[in-house]
Amino acid sequence: MKKQVLVTGGVGYIGSHTVVELQSEGYEVFIVDDLSNSNIEVLDRIEKISGVRPHFEQFDLCDRVRVQEYFQKHDGLEAIIHFAASKAVGESVENPLLYYRNNLVTLMNLLEAMGQYNVPSIVFSSSCTVYGQPEVLPVTEKAPVQEATSPYGNTKQICEEILFDSISAYAGSVRGIALRYFNPIGAHASAEIGELPVGVPQNLVPYITQTAAGLREQLSIFGDDYDTADGTAVRDYIHVVDLAKAHVVAISRLMEHNNKKPLEFFNIGTGTGLTVLQLVKAFEKVTGVDLNYKLVDRRTGDIEKVWADTTFANEELGWKAQSSVEETLASAWVWEKKIRNIN
Repeated sequence: MKKQVLVTGGVGYIGSHTVVELQSEGYEVFIVDDLSNSNIEVLDRIEKISGVRPHFEQFDLCDRVRVQEYFQKHDGLEAIIHFAASKAVGESVENPLLYYRNNLVTLMNLLEAMGQYNVPSIVFSSSCTVYGQPEVLPVTEKAPVQEATSPYGNTKQICEEILFDSISAYAGSVRGIALRYFNPIGAHASAEIGELPVGVPQNLVPYITQTAAGLREQLSIFGDDYDTADGTAVRDYIHVVDLAKAHVVAISRLMEHNNKKPLEFFNIGTGTGLTVLQLVKAFEKVTGVDLNYKLVDRRTGDIEKVWADTTFANEELGWKAQSSVEETLASAWVWEKKIRNIN
């Protein structure tokens, strides 16, 4: 009998890629998504890739009653991967209450149901934003959690605290892994799924690809006076498929009881930092498309530079990012061209 995994936000960008990887490893996948930042057509695309249609229900995980009813009905669940959350730094500064309500309440409702209905494992979608601006780079899991620079980052810190306290209270019946990942980009090799934000993109690469495709007039690069090689911010960009595979490894670790602590933390990145301008130039080189971009003032909530030390994840999980940034950017462009019908 296949092991059953619930993926919240499983129709979204990272969620959909993770669903495909779970299915390829033989898991039976259940999805809950409110479709607030995703499209139901992704289910068809997942099925086209894997040949299997995941189970799907649409509702808001902030609805405690619906969450309880769902777990009562699906009593075979063995693990949860929790993606469902609001995730844009800039938007969180403008609308903090949306972020606190959505990101905290959904996790609390899930953890409560896990305890009541004996679901033992959870992989939580955390973020390198918990480190703030690290004092030492590359940043390891032992680095202190810094004061958050945005409400989004603060929700990830608080969620990690909620996880720790709840798992401690469950005293062994629930265990978890928080994956602190860096900047996921790219698309599936099939070009059936990729990043397709609703409205104006909040993340860099979809804005790049939409600018290249002519949907956006100009790309704004926020900040040109940082203490970096070219004045633009530095990030660690990881292929979304590599990231998805890390979630599968984490689920297996929990199900096989190979975790060393009730709650573990892992950095999921490439270990290499690139400036925004370096990423833009790499995209231009890979695609042959010249981007129309301009340098503008810094954006509130952004940090200067961060990239991962992935040694612990590489050695402890046996996982490592495989794709080059060139391959990753090329996949993002192939995806963009396909959905825009560009030859």
